[in-house]
Amino acid sequence: MGYRVAVVGATGNVGREMMAILEELAFPVDEMHAVASRRSQGLEVAFGDRTLKCQNLETFDFSKVDIVLMSAGGEVSREWSEKIGKAGPIVIDNSSAFRMDPDVPLIVPEVNPDAIHLAKRKNIIANPNCSTAQLVVALKPLHDAARIKRAVVATYQSVSGTGKAAMDELWNQTKALYGLGDATPKVYPKQIAFNVLPFAGDLKDEGYTSEEEKMWRETHKILDPDIKLTVTCARVPVFVGHSEAVNLEFEEPLDAEDAREILRDAPGVLVVDKPEEGGWVSPVEAAGEFAVFVSRIRNDPTVEYGLNLWVVADNLRKGAALNAVQIAQLLDEQGLITPQAGYRTITV
Repeated sequence: MGYRVAVVGATGNVGREMMAILEELAFPVDEMHAVASRRSQGLEVAFGDRTLKCQNLETFDFSKVDIVLMSAGGEVSREWSEKIGKAGPIVIDNSSAFRMDPDVPLIVPEVNPDAIHLAKRKNIIANPNCSTAQLVVALKPLHDAARIKRAVVATYQSVSGTGKAAMDELWNQTKALYGLGDATPKVYPKQIAFNVLPFAGDLKDEGYTSEEEKMWRETHKILDPDIKLTVTCARVPVFVGHSEAVNLEFEEPLDAEDAREILRDAPGVLVVDKPEEGGWVSPVEAAGEFAVFVSRIRNDPTVEYGLNLWVVADNLRKGAALNAVQIAQLLDEQGLITPQAGYRTITV
């Protein structure tokens, strides 16, 4: 028997991707509801070979569904997720609203699946930040092998992490620079086309940004609070796919060849690391894929036990929608989804 699922934020990039991945992974869905804001009511979205009309978040009856995938932003989640959880279904929230709540597990299934049993505290599970998700998938097996004591990370984040308007801005600026329109920045503080912005998110304490803060706080909650982690997040003119240059210092010996073998056996990781030009993965190759790709694994001779890595993933998939669906799969495998009362039918 399948489940009744609602996707809140179904018209957005991640919401659409959630619905696509539910279909791709053949998650057991008896009934699918596309839910969005009042202004998107009636808009059509695809689920497999079916077309769904979006329903209004404010009037939707959540007591008649079993799982809710939330991808409507932090403000909407703060207003609605706890209400929905109290109505019965379990909420898998893609925003930052509940990530650091001690009563809400923050889960990457390849890294900390046991935290799933904390979900019933509020009927909410948090999805991590897109950059954090791919980072911890790569770090977990190495941390288990040799204990990471310090990590220095630089991210190269695609514009899709900011949303559709940012993707449109990159496209429009690219055309404009060839004389086909206006290149004035609207979403970002400076031009993103043919440029790199060393700033992602909002300015926080001591000159760091919200994106940088999310990465160290979430990594500490998911993986290990004792890892010393420092981050610089940059925005690059890439439509889909986040990249990370990662420098690691370990407590115990771990050389590059051993790290390759460990990562080849790790869940969710695909090692592409050939000693030749082009023997690595870029965001273009990662787009549309499920894996976290690790390339350019090499020893760092400046510390006693150190490695450098290049980590790339599709931020709309593993960084958001795929991870949420994998959490739903984990709930299903553990028998932690409680079907709600009511008649079941396929909604089209």
